[in-house]
Order: sequence, then structure tokens, then C-alpha cells
Amino acid sequence: MNIASIGLGLIGGSFALSLKKNFPEIKRFGMDNNPEHLQKALELNIVDHALKDEDLSKMDVVIVSIPVDKASFVIQGVLDKVHSKALVMDMGSTKGELCAAIDKHPKRSQFLAAHPIAGTEFSGPEAAFSSLFNNKTMIFCDIKDTETHLVELAETLISPLEMTLKFMGSRDHDKHLAYVSHLSHISSFMLGKTVLQVEQNDKTIFDLAGSGFASTVRLAKSNPITWTAIFKENKGEVVQALEEYIHNLKAFKAELETENYTDIQQQLTKVNELKPILNGILKKENHGN
Repeated sequence: MNIASIGLGLIGGSFALSLKKNFPEIKRFGMDNNPEHLQKALELNIVDHALKDEDLSKMDVVIVSIPVDKASFVIQGVLDKVHSKALVMDMGSTKGELCAAIDKHPKRSQFLAAHPIAGTEFSGPEAAFSSLFNNKTMIFCDIKDTETHLVELAETLISPLEMTLKFMGSRDHDKHLAYVSHLSHISSFMLGKTVLQVEQNDKTIFDLAGSGFASTVRLAKSNPITWTAIFKENKGEVVQALEEYIHNLKAFKAELETENYTDIQQQLTKVNELKPILNGILKKENHGN
């Protein structure tokens, strides 16, 4: 089987490494918009061969892991060139606009919208590792629009990773991810920005920062190109999530100004109900690594 990875950063590179580990007979081809990334991926044995446009007709599976605002254009071009039994699967963090864009493509049934809920704040081929997806969650969207045997092929490729597989509509996916992922990254980026603005003339203040600050702004180390594209593609849902988040922040500020500490404590206690959920997530993350 020939499998191509278009985009050789953390996600694309890690998936290619997992394929090599679990299916050593697979021939892996790779392509990246950054020539240095392609060269590094070849050096690190993330892929076996560089992928050329004329090779696409020979690929049995094509995995697309690129900034989401470029995905629909690239995927339509890939669908134009692959053979009639090939699977084309993307790994992006937004699905609604993508699925709408390719809905009328003649080979739409060969495309599967997938999203592995896995990642780190690092990027590039050097950040890739074969166990990134182990025991994580994989979402398949709009599977009714994909050939059943191709969905089964995708399931086969991820089966050794023991991922939890979930199915949902592309628009529902984007709504939920706006809250549990996209808003988290905005919060991290904006907290980092706020601290930098306030403390720009006194960098020694960071000597006082502890693990709480570091863990909260960890996501601010994420790739700005990747995340600007995500915010762009999921603008509607992200704006709605921000409105609700800002409402809660303003309410908290008002309670603090009026010294309503009883209500503040009650709210914090209520939010503490997240503890078992968060502990479960952390346990799953640690098990996967």
C-alpha cells in the first residue's frame, strides 16, 4: 500500500511515524510546502520518499495535515488526481467549511473528514513522534458522505493506536471544538499578550511565575499560522464562544468590584465539578504518552 502525507509537521509527521511502526510494509510518501520540512522528514525517516504531483495517481491513501484555510483547495486538487478507490483524509481542526466546499466534488465519497484530538504546543517534523495518537480520541465527520469501505480502511489504519472513535456532523464538530479547544488557545494567547504588555519593562517579573502560569500559557507556544487559520475557518462558532466567555469575565469583574465574595466562592465551587473530568483527561494523556 502507498500512503502519502501532505503536510509533515506534528500531526502529519506523527501519523506517518505511527504507520511505519504498525504497518512496516507500507510505502510512505511525503510532501510539504516548506522544502526544509520535507528534507527533515526524509532525514528523520518520517517518510520514505518525496511525493510528486504525478505520484498521486499511485497513492492508495492520502493524508492531508495542513493549515485548515488551505485544506479545501488542496483536497479538491488531490481528489482530482487520485485513482477511483483511493481514500483522501484530512486531519484538521475545523470541518464545516471544508465539507461544504467539497460537497459537490465528483469524488466526494472518497473523502473522509477526520480530526485526532491530539497534539502538543510544538510544531514541525522535529516535533513528531509515533505515539502522539495512542489512546486519544479520533473524530470522523459526515461519514454518510464517505464510502463505507473507505471509512473501514481508515479505522484499520488507526486500530493499533487504540483510539476512541467518535462520529458527528461537521457543523456540530466545529461548535463543540470552539469551546473545548479553540477558546482554550485564545485564552492562552491573550493571557500571554496581557502579561507581556503589562510587564514589558520589567522582565524580571517572570522570575515570580510558577507552574500555574506556565501551564495556563503553554498553548501560547502553538504555531500562530495554524491557529490563525483555525480561527478564520471557524469564525462564527469562535465568536459565539468568546461572547459567552467575555460575559462570564465581566460578571466576575463586577462581583469582585462589589466585593461579592460569597457568590465568587460559590461559582468557583461549582466549577470544581470539572475535577474528575479533568483528571480523566490527564490520565488519558499520560497513558497515551
